[in-house]
Amino acid sequence: MPVRRLVLGVVVALLLGPALVLTVDRLVEPHASFWLLLEGFAPLAIILYGGAALVLGVRLLFVRTRATWAAAAVALAGLVLHCWWFAPQVTGANPPPAAGAEPLVVMNANIAQDDGDPIELVRMAGEEDVDLLVVEEITAADLADLDRSGIADLLPYRVGEPGTESDGTMVFSRTEPGPAERLDTWHDGWIFSLGDLTVIATHPQAPTLPDVWADDHAALLDAVRGQRPDLVVGDLNATADHGPMRALADAGYRDVGELANEGWQPTWPANDRFTLVPWLGHPMAQIDHVLVGPRMAAIRMHTDPIPGSDHRAVVAEVARR
Repeated sequence: MPVRRLVLGVVVALLLGPALVLTVDRLVEPHASFWLLLEGFAPLAIILYGGAALVLGVRLLFVRTRATWAAAAVALAGLVLHCWWFAPQVTGANPPPAAGAEPLVVMNANIAQDDGDPIELVRMAGEEDVDLLVVEEITAADLADLDRSGIADLLPYRVGEPGTESDGTMVFSRTEPGPAERLDTWHDGWIFSLGDLTVIATHPQAPTLPDVWADDHAALLDAVRGQRPDLVVGDLNATADHGPMRALADAGYRDVGELANEGWQPTWPANDRFTLVPWLGHPMAQIDHVLVGPRMAAIRMHTDPIPGSDHRAVVAEVARR
């Protein structure tokens, strides 16, 4: 076998192999921790299929074998399928806000159990002119740092309480919220009113515990169907490719960045905690979200790094339709 043909085969296999695994995982969604975690990286298959299609396309300019045609067809089909799944991130209708509707700036931040910098989070909230801040994995030490940094001057009202590990979820608001109801999930979650809006702040369990993850998302979906909130904010530990997020979309709840056609904005892992190669420690899965219901318009969204945390903060601007 010529060396060039061998090298080509290895390159195509290294591209198509992982891409096919991601496709099958997205289609089947096995109920197992590894496969649920892997599914969060499904958009990366676009790069893999695209690379394979490019290599095979160049090959077909010179050599047209059945094997090359077959591999090229697989690469092209996979690329089209994943682009179709990804398309809502960058295309689609985005109904505008109602005339004169007051915008609301919402931030979500997983502060990672004392690893994130609460002082920097307060600075970010002030710089972004945040009206509503949801913080996951907040401990008593984090809350003390937030208070010392002047969170009450920016956002004087709060819902929830700090936790001991990853269970604490708190809400900080510029305006006074109504009474809060606890959401029936593994970590703390809250349902409350904010003026004439209904908000769910939530943090379902990670898919490392697949049964709990599924139960938490079922509880969240039940709450969404029952309460019909205007905003669902939190580290949802799921991407647009996961079944629970597709169920929320079917119920009318979509990510602000997706509605605003602002593309893929991954939020995790935001540091090198989960990689052996530090420069690879960049976000590759969008698991932190601000979702809006049918009464809300998505204006814009972006993410910001939280020093020390393995999550990026999500900052979304929304308004009533």
